[in-house]
Amino acid sequence: MSLFDLSGRWAVVTGANTGIGRAIALGLAEAGADIVGVGRSAMTETAADVKAADRRFVAIAVDLSQAGSAAAVIGKALAAGASPDILVNNAGTIRRADSLDFTEEDWDAVLDTNLKSVFFLCQAFARAALAAERPAKIINIASMLSFQGGVRVPSYTAAKSGLAGITRLLANEWAARGINVNAIAPGYVETNNTAALRSDAERNADILKRIPAGRWARPEDMAGAAVFLASPASDYVHGAILPVDGGWLAR
Repeated sequence: MSLFDLSGRWAVVTGANTGIGRAIALGLAEAGADIVGVGRSAMTETAADVKAADRRFVAIAVDLSQAGSAAAVIGKALAAGASPDILVNNAGTIRRADSLDFTEEDWDAVLDTNLKSVFFLCQAFARAALAAERPAKIINIASMLSFQGGVRVPSYTAAKSGLAGITRLLANEWAARGINVNAIAPGYVETNNTAALRSDAERNADILKRIPAGRWARPEDMAGAAVFLASPASDYVHGAILPVDGGWLAR
């Protein structure tokens, strides 16, 4: 079997309707995995992409910021016939404002979706994998702000910094139990979340000057890293946070 073959595996991908989530879902499907897409909005295009790759697609509509939603997601995935093989925690949100003006509502909205829901999804998924006695892979989507401070995004920076810590903690606890927990840290990617930055000519130019690769990432640039971390090729990789950033952190 190929080191990167995901045939017979199921991948639960949150935020699968667009951007990085959609690209990762398709990349995993092309490597052989069936997909459970999780999101608040319709995932019609993702479903079509996955089915075109001759893989199954199950859609689960849920607001991950709501308490108790994580266990419900895994329960619905299992009820639909999925096995607890791969979990990609990609869903996220961002709020921008100067720290002097940042509201408690914006703080909670980001932390609930980007950090709290991730932990409890990992917990519910790991419980299912251990109960089924199956090896499993968890891939969290971190950020450059897991390493750096950023500006005007205090709750996002806190969440992504916390996500790096949670990734390492869960790897420590679960590595010997057959569950790999790792993360991908995308650089600056052309998604809805970065539209404001890309439309600001000065900020866009400043960002491009620092990226050795000379361009913004495309969502599909994350797919290869996800396939690696989901596959047998990464069986001895635990607690890693893999930057896919065009060289941003090396600059």
